[in-house]
Amino acid sequence: MALILVVDDVMSDRFIAGGLLGKEADFSVDYASSAVEALKKIEQQPPDLVLTDLQMPDMNGLQLVCRIRESFPLVPVILMTAKGSEDIAVQALQRGAASYVPKKHLAAELVMTVSRTLAAFSRERSFARVMECVTETTFVLENDLKLISTLVAHLSQTTQQRHICDDQDAIRVATALDEALLNAYYHGNLEVDSILKAEDDKQFHELAAQRLIVSDYANRRITVTARFSLNDATFVIRDDGAGFHPDSLPDPTDPEYLTRPSGRGLLLMRTFMDEVRFNELGNEVTLIKHRSRPRGSADGE
Repeated sequence: MALILVVDDVMSDRFIAGGLLGKEADFSVDYASSAVEALKKIEQQPPDLVLTDLQMPDMNGLQLVCRIRESFPLVPVILMTAKGSEDIAVQALQRGAASYVPKKHLAAELVMTVSRTLAAFSRERSFARVMECVTETTFVLENDLKLISTLVAHLSQTTQQRHICDDQDAIRVATALDEALLNAYYHGNLEVDSILKAEDDKQFHELAAQRLIVSDYANRRITVTARFSLNDATFVIRDDGAGFHPDSLPDPTDPEYLTRPSGRGLLLMRTFMDEVRFNELGNEVTLIKHRSRPRGSADGE
């Protein structure tokens, strides 16, 4: 049975909505008289769906949607709207609410809306559970920029789906991975020096294109291993190039290097990831992103 948490500070409205849902054999209903109480109950036992009023004294429905979206992204929220709450309802839908039902139409529309929303989220939940079973994946890429961009999108999306980072941090993770993979592609496998890029960007890319058809370079591969745990994501990127001496890398935060192409990638990797490590040969880099907040945390908005 799907557990539905009904949140409303007006007792009569709570039990009207709960009564409609309780008539269905597939639903069990729990109640909360405030958003604060609702968050405590969600933390103790996440329901399958939250049905909430918008206008409540301690914390309104928009704030509740934001808190649930942040800490319990797989719990859909349906709004109960009344006259005068149209503006906040639109904001709540924009911030992550799954749907809404006008209070005056509860009898006609509530059960159908809840059923459809649960069905829509069922596949996403199942996919998320499958993804949580994957702890390590290895990819072996040819020297192809399209493959790199596709893999970056996949890995950043997976990191977000594992709730290791939020939407904004997923973009930063993608940027750091992209820089690391481009380094492996250009500087590692194709051995095109970043100094050339600073001097002549066109010649830099022309040399890279030439080496793509030379077997000694073209047959090299980029190996990417992604490991996921409850609290972090680890990405190990290794190229088949000759490597370099990591100790020779300049400090990318030095103002002198901020405008140089050679320092940009390292700066972004170290800024956007929590740990960045190179192996002794310099042909492998490990990037680690720690979980932004403990799973199930409802602190902050």
